[in-house]
Amino acid sequence: MANVAVIGAQWGDEGKGKVVDWLASRADIVVRFQGGHNAGHTLVVGNQTYKLSLLPSGLVRGKLGVIGNGVVIDPEALLAEIARVRAQGLDVGPERLRIAETAPLILPLHAALDRAREAARGERRIGTTGRGIGPAYEDKVARRAIRVCDLAEPQTLADKLDELLLHHNTLLAGLGAPVFAKRDLLDRLLELAPLVLPYAEQVWERLDEARRAGRRILFEGAQAVMLDVDHGTYPFVTSSNTVAATAASGSGVGPGAVGFVLGIAKAYTTRVGAGPFPTELHDATGKLLGERGHEFGTVTGRPRRCGWFDAVMVRQAAKVGGIQGLALTKLDVLDGLPELNICTGYRLGGETLRRLPAAPAAQQAVQPVYETVPGWSASTRGARSWADLPAAAVKYVRRIEELVETPVTLLSTSPERDDTILMRDPFEG
Repeated sequence: MANVAVIGAQWGDEGKGKVVDWLASRADIVVRFQGGHNAGHTLVVGNQTYKLSLLPSGLVRGKLGVIGNGVVIDPEALLAEIARVRAQGLDVGPERLRIAETAPLILPLHAALDRAREAARGERRIGTTGRGIGPAYEDKVARRAIRVCDLAEPQTLADKLDELLLHHNTLLAGLGAPVFAKRDLLDRLLELAPLVLPYAEQVWERLDEARRAGRRILFEGAQAVMLDVDHGTYPFVTSSNTVAATAASGSGVGPGAVGFVLGIAKAYTTRVGAGPFPTELHDATGKLLGERGHEFGTVTGRPRRCGWFDAVMVRQAAKVGGIQGLALTKLDVLDGLPELNICTGYRLGGETLRRLPAAPAAQQAVQPVYETVPGWSASTRGARSWADLPAAAVKYVRRIEELVETPVTLLSTSPERDDTILMRDPFEG
């Protein structure tokens, strides 16, 4: 049996929560390997709706959850999320959740700097969540991050805070924002330490033992390939690498342990925040997709921008992200539309492209080239086999496979976990 890595194949919010939940029921361990509490998954289980940001989705199914070293952790947000899901009846304690000792922490000064920078950008703002993710990753790369393991060493905390405050207070003062006092931050971290440290360990060792024992590991990505800091629509991206290769480096396993890579894509396209969006619709159809799809960010609550399926972008995401199969979600949102458009290329000047340019101005300037296909009047909602789908819906899915050059291995037809059509079991490799 293979392990499985799940990543987004668009700009995030593709419905990964349901797919990860469906796969987690058959896994032994679920691992978060990048991002922070700027991303969210919504899971609907019976009459309960769980909104998770840092916690691995497998906890809902009673599986062991692991937060890897590639994740940046706001300890206040983590403890609040644990308390929230416990109130919903989930058993989340150190025996169910393990956290990499080397994961960097997000502190209040990171969020303050994040928000101050966005305010200073004005109309050129990137659209961050303001939760400190980017500044925390900056500190990690600059080798001044406070990590989970540092909570066990008060003197280490004190010394590292001196360096952090020298850097961050200088920036905050320059941006006209309030600065932070060392004593306040140190006291709070020392209060949090006994609450966080029971979850901490060298998770790479646990994952190695699990792999050798033949246990199934599900690697759960946040955001999506087109938000990858290297491969996405830079600078309108997240601050981490979101491709499947990061599942290895972000959790402490070798690349061969990642297994089958499943990419999640909606049957249309959405995006939260600023940045290029070639197929965005500003008309009644775009509004209809948003209303039917309940398109609001899990973390931010911001309405998502909606548009037609962009096969060029998903094809690019599949190739750079290492995607071997697609899970296509929210097909039912397209029910009743007389015609559908699929983006098959971009025009830029006199040239037709089958890739998204790297340069920001070119990304904003491309115009989509559409192929129009028939819609369907019958409902696809709740379909659990190909025979339940209208012929036009089947042709739509098959055309996406051709254009993206990646097979659709799983099809989701409603938020309900069992309303799923499986063509290939990712755990079979």
